[in-house]
Amino acid sequence: MSTAAERPIVMAVTGASGAPYAVRLLETLIEREQRVSLIVSDHGLRLLDTELGIASVAALRDHVGGARWDKTVRVFDDRDRGAAPASGSALSAGMVICPCSMGTLSAIAAGSSRSLVERAADVALKERRRLVLVPRETPYSAIHLENMLALTRAGAVVLPASPGFYHRPDTIDDLVNFVVARVLDHLGVEHSLVPRWGSGPGE
Repeated sequence: MSTAAERPIVMAVTGASGAPYAVRLLETLIEREQRVSLIVSDHGLRLLDTELGIASVAALRDHVGGARWDKTVRVFDDRDRGAAPASGSALSAGMVICPCSMGTLSAIAAGSSRSLVERAADVALKERRRLVLVPRETPYSAIHLENMLALTRAGAVVLPASPGFYHRPDTIDDLVNFVVARVLDHLGVEHSLVPRWGSGPGE
């Protein structure tokens, strides 16, 4: 049996706006040599193309670095609900959906498991593993909020892509890193993307 450190993190990319968050998260996981089971939905791929000009999984591999990708990333088809992440017996270090569309969030809350992304999230919940959902939507409807509350009660972490400003960001990358850093914290992955509160001189 693999040790916890050897288990992959299941990472899914769906169709909510926020492709830079997904790419930075994947880059950081690869830099940390964290194994990743990657699932990109059709809408997630369209999002990557629309927001970053990354038109395919192959282009995503080239963008984040092919050699490092080949060492750590295994790609799964979202249509394949029989793939490894669909089974509780396939051990993982948890799952993150970044960004997480409201349609995906709703399906997970309902337990409908129509795709590999949704089934893998269902597995994370039933096996009591980390599940981090990163919605990027505004404003939230009552339906959105009720679904988020249901998932929080089921054990998921709902982590909206809402960057803070107390670290005085100068660039868009600073804002992206703020959100990705919080995601990594909840996945238990060490990083140095942003200074921690109280870590600066005189604080």
